[in-house]
Amino acid sequence: MPPRENGHEEPVIRDNRKIDPETGQVRDAPAAEQEAPAEAPEAQNGELAAQLAERTADLQRLQAEYTNYRRRVERDRVVVREQAVAGALTELLPVLDDIGRAREHGELTGGFAKVAEALEAALTKLGLSPFGQKGDPFDPTVHEALMHSYSTEVTEPTAIEVLQLGYRMGDRVLRPARVAVAEPEDAPPASDDDDN
Repeated sequence: MPPRENGHEEPVIRDNRKIDPETGQVRDAPAAEQEAPAEAPEAQNGELAAQLAERTADLQRLQAEYTNYRRRVERDRVVVREQAVAGALTELLPVLDDIGRAREHGELTGGFAKVAEALEAALTKLGLSPFGQKGDPFDPTVHEALMHSYSTEVTEPTAIEVLQLGYRMGDRVLRPARVAVAEPEDAPPASDDDDN
């Protein structure tokens, strides 16, 4: 480029139009284009197919990641909800114990009885259910033995008295039932000599 008076080069303008605007005739291809061999259409198609396959695989991978993410978020949301409900229900268990004691002593009457029934119904809707009955076989996963004795009336370790009801929410034990346990009398008593 020839330098201008102020030291800067003049811009170069190239006319790459395929039709000459003055004559309307098709121009010959520039020399650089004539020398470069054109790629075969098969090679271009193969390249495009490879790029398409790569992009499709990327898209499928992203879709799978997003689906897994949505499932994890939904599962976590359910777990967090269950934990929140279980925490609230656990805090209400002493209130239910007081209601149970008042009912046993005949002190739950009138309007308070209706309130207690409404509370118990609402907690049942949330999945709370009491467990622990006199005569249940002792199960250490859901019972807490507070007293132990031997009896000829039982054939296996049995809850002979329920000292405090247990509560569960679905399969989750919120509080074990506190019970007095009796074992069959013919069971050999454990001695301190066995520990040595």
